[in-house]
Amino acid sequence: MLWPATLIGSVAGLVLASIPGALLGALLGQVVDRRLNLRSWRDLLAHLRGSALHEAPVQIDERELLFRLLGRLAKSDGVVQESHIQMARGEMQRLHLDAAAQREAIEAFTRGKQGLDDLKRPLSALRTRRERGEALLRACWRMAWADGRLGRNEQALLLEWGRWLGWSTEAVQRLGRDYQAAGQPVAPGNAYQEALRLLGVSADADPATIKRAYRRLLSQNHPDKLAGSGATPARVREATERTRELHNAYRLIRERRGFR
Repeated sequence: MLWPATLIGSVAGLVLASIPGALLGALLGQVVDRRLNLRSWRDLLAHLRGSALHEAPVQIDERELLFRLLGRLAKSDGVVQESHIQMARGEMQRLHLDAAAQREAIEAFTRGKQGLDDLKRPLSALRTRRERGEALLRACWRMAWADGRLGRNEQALLLEWGRWLGWSTEAVQRLGRDYQAAGQPVAPGNAYQEALRLLGVSADADPATIKRAYRRLLSQNHPDKLAGSGATPARVREATERTRELHNAYRLIRERRGFR
């Protein structure tokens, strides 16, 4: 290990005051090295440019931030499950990521699982962009419910991230009710959760699964098919109403999840 300030102090002291100066310069340089955590010339150069290398401040774009958040959530209760991985893949599909972008997303997800990044600054930077913050929180809620339960650590992270984004605890919790696990009690008037139940899908279902469920139910309940099979008028009216409900449910889910 090279201590740059120690070496500089020693050389400067030797030039100015021979051996005693070299010893004193080395001692002072060592103090500087330890205080600034300088272990190489590269560290010293980075510090002189205004930021110590070991802090490594970097800009995180929103997509990378999203997958770091998802990785942190997936790992927060100890074990990353297959449902978490499927949820992350669903987000990649929703964002229409190409192969290269998917690799970057996987790297960000893996980094997020390590839990070493300071996410406060990039999240706080979105305080004035409420729509972007909401999109991140919604994706995070989907991940939190991916395994069918909301862990204590997951909830704590979501509330903390919400505060950094400038959201109140109540607002974050209210947003999360849209993504509660399938089979949980549904609050009256929660149209999104009712739509999920109508299609028979969970809040973490990927777009392809939702589309398949919608098309299957639509085929089973289409009034034209029933009319051609000799069903009673009452049955046809019932199928017509059911079809209307399916259309509305699918439209609501598609708009909320942001896929076509």
